Amino acid sequence: MDRGHRLILLVCLGAGWTTLLDQAILTVDLPALRASLGASDATLQWVMAGYSLTFGLALVPAGRLGDMFGRRAFFAGGIALFAAGGIAAACADRAWLVAAARLAQGAGAGTVNPQIIGLFQDLFRGRARARALGAYAAIGGLSASAGPPLGGLILQLAGPDPGWRLVLLANLPFALVTVPLALRVLPPGRPSGRRSDLDLPGVLLLGVATLGAVLPLVGTPGGWRWALLAAPAVAGLVAWERRYTARGRTALLLPALMRSRGYVLGTLVAMCYFGATLALNLVLSLYLQEDLGLPPLAAAAMALPSALGFAAASALGASVVGRYGRPGVTVALAAAVAGVGVDAAAVAVLPGRPGADTALIVALAAGQLVTGVAGGLVNAPNQALTLEHAPPGANGLSAAILQLAQRLAAAVGIAAVTALFLGGAAGGRVALLHGVLLCLGLVLLALVFAIADRDRPGRDPGRPSHQTSEHEALEVARP
Repeated sequence: MDRGHRLILLVCLGAGWTTLLDQAILTVDLPALRASLGASDATLQWVMAGYSLTFGLALVPAGRLGDMFGRRAFFAGGIALFAAGGIAAACADRAWLVAAARLAQGAGAGTVNPQIIGLFQDLFRGRARARALGAYAAIGGLSASAGPPLGGLILQLAGPDPGWRLVLLANLPFALVTVPLALRVLPPGRPSGRRSDLDLPGVLLLGVATLGAVLPLVGTPGGWRWALLAAPAVAGLVAWERRYTARGRTALLLPALMRSRGYVLGTLVAMCYFGATLALNLVLSLYLQEDLGLPPLAAAAMALPSALGFAAASALGASVVGRYGRPGVTVALAAAVAGVGVDAAAVAVLPGRPGADTALIVALAAGQLVTGVAGGLVNAPNQALTLEHAPPGANGLSAAILQLAQRLAAAVGIAAVTALFLGGAAGGRVALLHGVLLCLGLVLLALVFAIADRDRPGRDPGRPSHQTSEHEALEVARP
């Protein structure tokens, strides 16, 4: 890899860190924000879940636009929108303005990240591409683990207000550096040999289906009406995508990928595990601050063992893939089940009240350590193994769909656990247990999907696939 490619990789990883950290860093921020602006429970849910929602919905259309018109402008524009949303949220004097600004931030993040994947697809070949994708996955997991301690430190040093505002601005320096670097080092123009279209009906149907799953969970008036639309929207999406593909167009959900059992199961693993880990960090932070009365830094310290474990284990991710393949990820997921199970058992059995909570906190920290180590052995290896099953030339689109599934799962998972916790009529402890059990169920599902994907060879991740365009891959895979 020459100097120019290393600089492009650094800019891409910096943008990934900037946008992926933003959700995790807010997990310790909500009590301070609520106290400062008098935010309702539903608004707090939108502050957290709305970011993942618009992030996910922007991914595929933004990726298609990058294919059609070039990536540099959308990369820089997405970072600029993300930064502007952060400034607007930090300066807001109404909670609903924070939530609205977070929607804009999510759209900006969803515009940037498919350009990162696309640049890896356009510029890197063979094992260099596999290493770039692995580094990107590792950055995403590390940001999720490091976010809570960083947010807690800012709140501890600055106080609740302006602390929560500074947390929202924490990524601004990264964004200010990334935009000029992107304009300077990223290649201009449209990638050669790439034909694509937006599939706007598919995007709209996917949006309706997603809103049908999220809106009933966030206390939106009339949200149940959206739930009634979810199933017809999914059915309509499937029918439309088949028709769209039969006409020779590039569908939102690439049919060749949907027929790949290895890709579908690997995506389901990523979806369930990502949603579970983000939701677990959030609900634990809320309980420690609101019910046990811990200061933000002490509550955020709960995530520190997870961050350290993830960082240590991520260095072994590539060797896990090379030596053990999918069984290695399956064993790591079994360890994650044990880690979240320790959290659930601790919440169910140990006392959790001021003055008698030491044993509970130690047990939760131990569970988080195990979960963090497991995450380092799941995130990047699972992504590499999953993308092995992409048709030649469809790596960029397949990675975007995988990330779309993760973000939509995060939106639903965060909305669900915060609804359980914030609206828990039985009290914080019971609601916390229900939230942790929900996360445990998601990790168990990830384990089931990984077991179902056993003993099937995939494509060599180092095999060059750049000779075939995404359009050609569709022609090869189309019946």
